[in-house]
Amino acid sequence: MKLLYTNFHGGDGGGHTTYIRELAAALASRHEVHVAAPPGSRLNREARALPGVFVLDQPFPNGLNKWKARRRARAQLAAYLHKQGFDIVHVNGSADHRLVLSAMPAKRPALVWTKHNSKPVRGIGNALRARRTDLVIAVCEYTRRELMHTAYRRCRLETVYNGVDIERWAPWSEDAAKAERISWNGGDERLFLLGSNAGTASYKGWMDLMEALPLLPADVRSRVRVLIAGVPPKADELERVAQLGLAGQVVFPGVLADARSMVASLDAGFVLSYDVETISFACREMMAMGKPVLLTNYAGLPENIHEGKDGWLVPVRDPGALAVAVQRLVEQRGALPAMGVAAREHAEREFGLPLFVGRTEEAYERLLGLR
Repeated sequence: MKLLYTNFHGGDGGGHTTYIRELAAALASRHEVHVAAPPGSRLNREARALPGVFVLDQPFPNGLNKWKARRRARAQLAAYLHKQGFDIVHVNGSADHRLVLSAMPAKRPALVWTKHNSKPVRGIGNALRARRTDLVIAVCEYTRRELMHTAYRRCRLETVYNGVDIERWAPWSEDAAKAERISWNGGDERLFLLGSNAGTASYKGWMDLMEALPLLPADVRSRVRVLIAGVPPKADELERVAQLGLAGQVVFPGVLADARSMVASLDAGFVLSYDVETISFACREMMAMGKPVLLTNYAGLPENIHEGKDGWLVPVRDPGALAVAVQRLVEQRGALPAMGVAAREHAEREFGLPLFVGRTEEAYERLLGLR
């Protein structure tokens, strides 16, 4: 197969970048893989480091006031599509979906779109794009069910869960993990380390955890330290953390080039999203490292765990329920390592990259077979 992946993000790209990079890296050994991404973007940079992957510096300007830039971008992409003759173009957001459709050659390739977030799908734009989209990949069953109530129900819909590199995100040895715990807890083994590598965007719900901690009994609260990796929070968010008396109890290490050392130190992880999220790469990375996870009952997050065995669920935006859950974790700390083992076993069965890549490749083959 000859494949083109597109992504409109000009910066980090988050889960979109991880998703495309892993597919491109795995499939390039047996298919011809191209990536079109804005110059300077993380995906553009990382794709260039992948053996056998071809990269196009392709902007995806968005907005009516950028019509000149859009016209130039469309002309470049149209020429590339015409010259290369792809079997499949796989788009990953609205901006690249629109531009690809406007640039399609007369003999058009099959068009695949992955729905990565929980944002509503409505409006004339989506209805028009749905008419010319051949396959929609949902990254969890929640997303597939939601799409069944949209214009995309006319398309072929398949669920392919996101995978993570479980060999890279593997549990550390007891000695190595202990050394990391000491670096994060200051040598105080009493401290319970609760953390997340899911980032600090407001919709990740970490501020709900901040509101929950003061509700804990004083002796429990004093034993909890929270680690949150990602872009440093905004000034008003840090001010609220200080107002809650948590400035010395919550650590923001910033964007980590490698979050594994932080995750290795944790007693448990968390992802408390209330918007945008679908399945969460970060959740699956923490579970692969043998960490049980505390999740909100939002979108596809519950599909990551077997509740009570390798994780727990709390209602969305409910500090009271969060406080109860955190207190239970601290008081049952001794049981968490066994839950971490179950989380790792779950990851080995269901989260691995070969399974994710293989299921995506099979979806492509079924689509081309139908055409």
